[in-house]
Amino acid sequence: MSDVLEFWIEWFPSLLDGFVISLEVTAACLLLGIPLGMVLALGVQARSRLARWSALAVVEIGRGTPALILLQFAYFGLPTAGLSLSSFVAASLALAWCTGAYTSEIIRAGLEAVPPGQREAAAVIGLSHLDALRYVILPQALRVSVPALLGFAIIMLQASSLCFTIALPEIVSQAYMVGSNTFRYLPIFVLAGLMFAAVCIPATILVSLLERRLGHHAA
Repeated sequence: MSDVLEFWIEWFPSLLDGFVISLEVTAACLLLGIPLGMVLALGVQARSRLARWSALAVVEIGRGTPALILLQFAYFGLPTAGLSLSSFVAASLALAWCTGAYTSEIIRAGLEAVPPGQREAAAVIGLSHLDALRYVILPQALRVSVPALLGFAIIMLQASSLCFTIALPEIVSQAYMVGSNTFRYLPIFVLAGLMFAAVCIPATILVSLLERRLGHHAA
């Protein structure tokens, strides 16, 4: 056991560098993807048939295509069309598409959870459709959606481990490199898993507590 601990202590800095990159990719895809999800959620509910079907196509492709395929397409596929991206940019954009597609459904459910009376009240006091959406509907919809969005953020942190397939030096890539150099794959991947768990388990508990608290206030 002491041998394993010494091994972990020796290689922990390398994995920590990779984990920081995993967190950066996750942050980038969420910062891009959640606003995209909001736009898509509104687009799916738009009156214009063109806007509605365009948004629906983006959502269904993003949800129906595995994140691994989106990563491969962004990093290996786009260069054939003359657009070369770094592994970080490719990972951020591919996972942002995935994030936007899934969070659009979360936000759409939040929009539909807002009572119709809220829209009617906004119209009675003379708010335009845009102002009603901005000041009345979206704040309530996002409040409902927050726990699910935070839960999805945890999933995307875990999904960032797929980025090792496009040569991004995130935590799984670092673990694989250490394993290749030392031929000790089991302990290094156990350490990588523990690092993910150290973030994801407390985050999951916090999301659950937030969901309960919001549900209590709503009741």
